[in-house]
Amino acid sequence: MAEFRHVSKDEDIAAVARLADRIWNEHYRPIIGQDQVDYMLDNFQSQEAIADQIAGDFEYYLLCRNGEAVGYLAVVAKPDDTKMKLSKIYVRGDLRGEGLGREMMEFAEELCREWGYKALWLTCNKHNTGSLAFYKHMGFENTGPVVQDIGEGYVMDDYRMEKAVDGG
Repeated sequence: MAEFRHVSKDEDIAAVARLADRIWNEHYRPIIGQDQVDYMLDNFQSQEAIADQIAGDFEYYLLCRNGEAVGYLAVVAKPDDTKMKLSKIYVRGDLRGEGLGREMMEFAEELCREWGYKALWLTCNKHNTGSLAFYKHMGFENTGPVVQDIGEGYVMDDYRMEKAVDGG
């Protein structure tokens, strides 16, 4: 059984950034290319970027197994919304298929319920077929395309996925 640790300390932020570097370079290079991976890591998943996000609306959690950080997730919960955003959900590639993604998703859904939201939503790259299949298996529905300019000529070409959460 894995455990979740709320990220607030510098060492936890550093652990998230290290995981991001490993996971993004393994998983996303074939999908979006090394240049965009580097850009996104620098701008959205560096220690500084994560600390800035935490100072804002983001809540990060490390997934730990046997004391080792093996994945992370981030949610954005704004009081005036009825739906909570699952901004990030990542597990090390060598541990995929062991149920950790499911545990992370169930944890995010529980946060959603506890905080009174009616649904959980996320975006996923249109070419990230494995993750899209996982989200569909977890009960998410594709609600349509989302193309977002993220600067320096890069775009996120995604689908928005959404799932109603009972009890929210």
